Amino acid sequence: MPKYLILKHYRGTPATVNDVPMDQWAPAEVDAHMQFMDEFGKRLEENGELVDAQALSQEGAFVRANDQGTGPVTDGPFAETKDLIAGWYVVDVDGWDRAVELAGELSLAPGKDGRPIHEWLEVRPFYGAPSATGD
Repeated sequence: MPKYLILKHYRGTPATVNDVPMDQWAPAEVDAHMQFMDEFGKRLEENGELVDAQALSQEGAFVRANDQGTGPVTDGPFAETKDLIAGWYVVDVDGWDRAVELAGELSLAPGKDGRPIHEWLEVRPFYGAPSATGD
């Protein structure tokens, strides 16, 4: 079965329907969101479709080695993934349609006032996996 990445973003996508940043949610709303994410991951694990799921901290650094194998470690000035990528699921499913179906379910995670976020999620096949176009 092919593997797909379902990528969650902090920003850089179109606005969601329930577009209230998590830092403005009540603690119970954050808890409900996290419970949804946990249950989603457990269901995928039970189905044998989960490869990995991680939430990322916003901390990090950008590293580049020079010819001596050392080099700068910097925090900018450029768009960094720590500002963009919130986390991911790696799924091993029957194909593109199932990966998109799962992303659609994940998009409905609850947000402010318990309403679904309708979050935009990026779905990408791993190299060599069939895509929606068959390429």
